[in-house]
Amino acid sequence: MTSTSPVKATDPIFTPANIVTMVRIALVPLFFFIAVAPWASWADGEESRFLLAGLMPLVAAGVFALLALTDGLDGHLARSRGEVTTLGIFLDPLADKILVSAALIALVELGSLPAWAALVVVAREFLVSALRMAALSRGLVIAASPLGKVKTFTQILAVLAFILKGSSFVVGLAWSSYLVVEVTAWTLMAAALVMTLVSLADYLRRLVGAVGAASPSEQWYPRVDRTDRRLVGAVGAASPAGLAAPVSDADGSQATQAAKALVGHARAKGLWLATAESCTGGLLAAALTSVPGASDVFVGSVVSYANEVKHTVLGVPTHVLEVEGAVSEKTACAMARGALDALGADVAASVTGIAGPGGGSDEKPVGTVWLGIAMRKGVVAHDGEPSVTPLRDEGPALAYAEACCFTGSRDEIRAQAVSRALRLLDTAIADSCSRGAA
Repeated sequence: MTSTSPVKATDPIFTPANIVTMVRIALVPLFFFIAVAPWASWADGEESRFLLAGLMPLVAAGVFALLALTDGLDGHLARSRGEVTTLGIFLDPLADKILVSAALIALVELGSLPAWAALVVVAREFLVSALRMAALSRGLVIAASPLGKVKTFTQILAVLAFILKGSSFVVGLAWSSYLVVEVTAWTLMAAALVMTLVSLADYLRRLVGAVGAASPSEQWYPRVDRTDRRLVGAVGAASPAGLAAPVSDADGSQATQAAKALVGHARAKGLWLATAESCTGGLLAAALTSVPGASDVFVGSVVSYANEVKHTVLGVPTHVLEVEGAVSEKTACAMARGALDALGADVAASVTGIAGPGGGSDEKPVGTVWLGIAMRKGVVAHDGEPSVTPLRDEGPALAYAEACCFTGSRDEIRAQAVSRALRLLDTAIADSCSRGAA
């Protein structure tokens, strides 16, 4: 079963994943109340006060840990249901920041943590959030880094240690035992503060690298005249040897039928087709060349499995590969545009993703695939545009991309990506005008 997840302005708000995130945020005040309320002063009797003073910090720590652990639940729901939304992308990291900030403020209120330590963490989160919004306004998406995950993990451990050491059960331990708890808590907090600053420096470094992008002359592979078919062959025409068998998806026929329809529609409009592939390794080209007469419309494919090939042959900017990764919207668009130039085509499709079984992450799990479409401006219809996402104007070509989250084995994911790419190509051609009418 294939599920696609392009992020659009019309994304639903109340998806199960978003509801989980909203509930996490809504429960933060409850955690704060449990953590700072003067439970001991509300009890009668010395024994009851000692019991509440020891028990309630444990309850607060448990609520905090539960809210922190549910961080992965909303992401899993969004990916497994194909419901990655704009609101979810914004709210998920915000929920973590709100939770950690509330916990640090509670520790300052209780007098167990100096205010400057909380200020370092909170200021960092505000600064990064502001910079992320500024980057988004310029069309830049700075992907999460491992340092950010380490920072969040150490912050959570430090907060838990500080909450627990405030329990009367811990305070009442022998001096040597309590000293171990105290030293451990401060060591974790020191590590959290260091990682807070290190991750900030790393984010700033990657942001500067994205803003200081390569100049346009460095970004695009020199265009090949599409009337010179000899140059097409030099780059990589037709399909790789050994991949000539038809590529099919779950029912064994959809990809083959889609390829036949695509070739027919391209022939009717007199358009050259090209592909740029990464995770599919030439399977998209193989599906097209399995159709008799495909040579009338299909000029070739670039299998850019390595990032070096994506950059040197397809012209994907280095900063895009470093900052956003090979599996991203910008890379997919750049690969498709690069195929237009390198192979002299009118319409091109690109495929870049994580087919598994390894290589996935929380942000980009196995099955994540970006499909790109690029078209010469001269063949884009004046009365309509492809319906996936708005076309982006970049030089002589217009491009857009779609994010998909496929499930199944490695072969199944690659087959689904091929089928979806064929349909996107067919949609693009249906919404285009012929070369002669351009």
